[in-house]
Amino acid sequence: MTAEDNAATFRRWFEEGWNRGNVDLADELYSPDYVTHSVGPDLPPTLEGLKMFLRAFREGMPDLHFTVEAVVAEGDRVACRMTARGTHTGTLFGIPATGKQGRAGVMVIARFDSAGKWVEDWGVWDQLGLLQQLGVIPSPAAA
Repeated sequence: MTAEDNAATFRRWFEEGWNRGNVDLADELYSPDYVTHSVGPDLPPTLEGLKMFLRAFREGMPDLHFTVEAVVAEGDRVACRMTARGTHTGTLFGIPATGKQGRAGVMVIARFDSAGKWVEDWGVWDQLGLLQQLGVIPSPAAA
């Protein structure tokens, strides 16, 4: 597969998997040996852990939407900068609904195998900023 093919798979996952909640698409796009370095300490760093992470996020923010801002693909890697937006209307990782909207910057680097399957990734997102927007923790100005 080419770098462009990998970038297309990446975009498809965020559009169909995250934005539309099609969790089962992961079985098609990801390697069974997938490893993530991004789901947190309470979830396994596996394909099942990723699915649990996505389901939990969409439970807390059913209207969650990722906007891809920039994608760079080279060799077996795809790097992306995105913005995630949603309204906290359900329980989000144990946090009761606040009804507030939140936005977070997200960066992900993914690695693909020669067959175009997603095999590993590293992601960072503005968790602190999101929790402040939701009113779960005070912002510096309020502290």
